[in-house]
This record gives sequence, structure tokens and C-alpha cells, in this order.
Amino acid sequence: MDEVTFKSDTVLSDVHLLLPNSSHLMKRLNGVGQPVFISKFRILQDCDEKESSVGSPVHEDENEGADVSGFPRDEDGDLDVLRRPRNGTCHRDAVYPVILSQSSTALSEQDEDSEEGDGASDIIRIEHTMATSLEDVGKQIWRGAFLLADFILSQVNLFKGATVLELGAGTGLSSIVMGMAAKTVYCTDVGVDLLSMCQRNVNLNKQHFEPQESEIWVRQLDWLADDFCTDPDSEFCWTEAEKADLHDNTAFVIAADVCYDDDLTDGLFRTLYRITSNLKSPSITYLSLEKRLNFTLRHMDVSCEAYDHFRHCLDQLEQMTDGKNKFTVEAVKSSFPQFFQYERVELLGELFSCKIYTDK
Repeated sequence: MDEVTFKSDTVLSDVHLLLPNSSHLMKRLNGVGQPVFISKFRILQDCDEKESSVGSPVHEDENEGADVSGFPRDEDGDLDVLRRPRNGTCHRDAVYPVILSQSSTALSEQDEDSEEGDGASDIIRIEHTMATSLEDVGKQIWRGAFLLADFILSQVNLFKGATVLELGAGTGLSSIVMGMAAKTVYCTDVGVDLLSMCQRNVNLNKQHFEPQESEIWVRQLDWLADDFCTDPDSEFCWTEAEKADLHDNTAFVIAADVCYDDDLTDGLFRTLYRITSNLKSPSITYLSLEKRLNFTLRHMDVSCEAYDHFRHCLDQLEQMTDGKNKFTVEAVKSSFPQFFQYERVELLGELFSCKIYTDK
């Protein structure tokens, strides 16, 4: 079950691809039968630490870095390791695979309590899937989320005490990091299974935002719908009080790596315009995404169609004149410190970040 099966439509994030296998621990099967893994990421506390320790995943190998000075060595000075004989019977205990059955999306209260208690102040624990179809990419962790998280941690004073809305939160990484500074974070996406995973990640990382009395609310927000979900039968519906708080107090909107389908990108910008136009005060939106280069048969060349469509929508937003709002777009240089281990690539997968001011 620890092996990831690839199909023709499989998409795998570079974050998971580049992490060592020991960094992934399979926990369960989600409600649709997908393997769910949990990974731990360390937040850099001191920017002067070595780059190798920046946001590095936690390895639970007790022998790593152990003192080997007392071990026997051969005549060449190498460690004299006792090896298994090539012939003869091996007396090693047999290991049998454990077959996991599909479980419900929610753990028992006892399991949740034990997991919530296993938290360190510099560790973020994220449940996620790997190697999904395109429609389920929100269940993976993407580099754009780490870039946005880096920016948040480098600008804590900017977001301190604010109300923030995240669009397309996925696993909730950026919202969890934002909770370390902001007062209230509305962490939104669509799909019960994805939102349930996001809620679990929020519960797993309460030690990062509860001491500041911050709140993270996981809510459904469909970009292809015209309004907020207020169905009381939905676990992640909005209350009237939450909608009023969002419109009255939101100062920032954030989104990370959400542009991979043109229809969804159009829906993102419609939702962004609709929400920011109804906010009581001017707001700033930060968008972080990865510019992915793909070879297409249609162009017989390398292109970035999803990114190009995103920039087209961004340009349209900036040029929009409705007499009510003014959108100003600026690029944000990614020269801020790196707090997590990931590759800030420059060419194949250029990371792009921008901010949008809404003046009323």
C-alpha cells in the first residue's frame, strides 16, 4: 500500500516526488478509497541556520548522525559490518503485510486526541494524498503553497490580527501558517472529502494558532456557484454571522497554485471580483502559483497555457473600470527568506507571486 500506482492521467506534486520515502507515513484510506499520507515539515526558527535545515521534513531515524567511533573496523579503516550469509537459512522473523480496509473519513475521538497531542512548535503535520487525477490535485501539497507560506512568515506583522480568506486552500497548509499571525482565517475549497482532510490538518496543528487565540474556519466556497453555501445540512456551510464577519473585516485574500484549468481560473477571478467588491474596506490579494512548462502537440513546442490564461485574466482584472473598484497588480519578488524545504525553481516551474489592491 505504500507504493504509488501511476496511471495515464496521474498527477504528482514535486513536493512529494522530492521528499524521501521515510518522510511519508500512510495513515488510512479516505472516503473514496485513496491512500492518505502524513508528512511533517519543520519551520525554520532562525534564518541564520544552515539551508539544509530549512523547513526540512522530519526523519524519525534514531541512528542518523550516531557516533560510530566505538565500532570495529577492517584493515582499510572502514566499518566492519556483519553481513547476511549468502547461503544457509535466514533466521530473520517473517514480515507479513498489513491489509488496510477502507475507513470512514473521520477518526475516532481517541485517535484525534492522540494525534493532536503529538505537535511541536516548529513542526507542521499535513495529511495529503499522492499521485491523484487532475480533479483531485487539491489533496496534494504544491510548491506555490510553500512560497505563499514563506511570504506570510516573512511578513507576520503585516497579517497580525487580520481577517483573511483563502481561496482553493487544498490541504490547508497556507491557512495554517496564516493562523500564526491573523486573527481569523476562512479556509475554503470545495468537496466534502477534501474539506474533511483540510479540517483534520487544522486540528492536527492547533498548537500553532490557538496560543494567539486565532481561529481557522474550514468552509465550502465553490467558484462556479454564485453565492456562499448556507445549507444547514452541509458540514462546511457558512452561517450568516460568518458571512457578515467576512464582508465587514476581511483585509486579505490569498490563494496558492490554483490555476491549472481555464474554466476554474475564470471561476476564480469571478469569485475574487464578487467577494472583494462586497468587502466593507479595501483589501489586498496575494496569489502564488507555479509556472509550469509543458510540451504540447498543438503547438509542437513548450508552452505554459494555464499560466498564460491566468495572466490574461489578471490583465483583464487590472483594466476593469466599473466605477466602484480599482485593481492594481504588482509582482512580488520572491527574495524573502525560505522557511520550508522546497525548490524555488527559476525556469522549469517558475514561481510567480502577485498582489492586488482593491481601492474603494
